[in-house]
Amino acid sequence: MYKEYFGLRANPFNVNPDPRYLFLTRHTEEALACLTYGIQSRKGFVLLTGEVGTGKTTLINKLLEWLRTQQVPTAFIFNSRMNVTQFLDYMMADFGVPCDSRSKSQVLLRLYQWLLERYRAGETAVLIVDEAQNLADEVLEEVRMLTNLETFTEKLLQIILVGQTELELKLKQPNLRQLRQRLTLRAKTHPLTSEETKAYIQQRLRIAGSNGQTIFDPEALNAIFRYTNGIPRIVNLICEHCLVSAFVDQQQMVSASIVDAVARDFELGDNHSALPSPPPLASPEKFDLINALKALSTLAERLQEPEREIPKEGKI
Repeated sequence: MYKEYFGLRANPFNVNPDPRYLFLTRHTEEALACLTYGIQSRKGFVLLTGEVGTGKTTLINKLLEWLRTQQVPTAFIFNSRMNVTQFLDYMMADFGVPCDSRSKSQVLLRLYQWLLERYRAGETAVLIVDEAQNLADEVLEEVRMLTNLETFTEKLLQIILVGQTELELKLKQPNLRQLRQRLTLRAKTHPLTSEETKAYIQQRLRIAGSNGQTIFDPEALNAIFRYTNGIPRIVNLICEHCLVSAFVDQQQMVSASIVDAVARDFELGDNHSALPSPPPLASPEKFDLINALKALSTLAERLQEPEREIPKEGKI
């Protein structure tokens, strides 16, 4: 509703992992290079980890976009709460490999034949598993066994495991040491620095159609970093609600006071204030679900205030 008011063509802070909005920091470039190198060099097993909300899925979507342009056969598993049979069925279906039998041995034999066909055609195949920290140990062991599908010199299937930092702890379990030893490359996503956060916000506004006008006051940008600690997902949520608040109040620019008000709605603590605040990385899931609903309710009430009239030039 605020797009026309701020001269934007699209929502710049949509929380969906749109690869068009991928912000390339040094860490992001290194992670993307690691993933593409692992696939092109047939390294077999690559690990991508990072804290919640630091852009892992956006990075993977960018990788998937590149794989499609290269016409690389790809299976992307985004629901990791499966047993072994469900996992194999989903993988085969996403690769588009038909198999008449439900027998595990026959499924693996058909997969091996298909991978050999791809290899002889000069192609590779990529399996990407998101939210891998939720995989059961027996499924992780099955994933490890898939790396045994190989020739004398090269791996036939390239596997990328993507997960939160808990995945690294999980892989340290003694019963998963064989899988851990198979990991040939590791990549990580990181929170943004203060300067990267400012550039991240400006880039998203530019991609969304901003003509360069100042939408966020410099002090507002500083406040956003203080409240979000550079976690992109939280930056998107707080910026989105700041734009809505500025629109409701008919403010041409988001000020630090607007950021403060939105942060209070989300119960985000300022690291530099005397107010009690939760640790910056504590329970992001709770922030996303509970506090977001509270903030949306507050904004809905403001939009419905009968005494407030929005000037015609600011109408939706």
